[in-house]
Amino acid sequence: MSAQSHTRPHAATTGRVDIRLPWWALALPTLAFIVLLALMLNPTDAQAAAGDPAITHLFERVQQLMAR
Repeated sequence: MSAQSHTRPHAATTGRVDIRLPWWALALPTLAFIVLLALMLNPTDAQAAAGDPAITHLFERVQQLMAR
């Protein structure tokens, strides 16, 4: 005697994909990109490009913190 197999009814398709990502799925790659970009930049290059000593100070501070 064969057993009946139960199949799930197909959900109605709306023609739209609904994907929800957690907040960190976008925040972590963005943060990693910014950190890597900051590590690649030389503080003297940042000063020459921006002309603002505050940006140079910021990059130097970040490099000091990363070196610890």
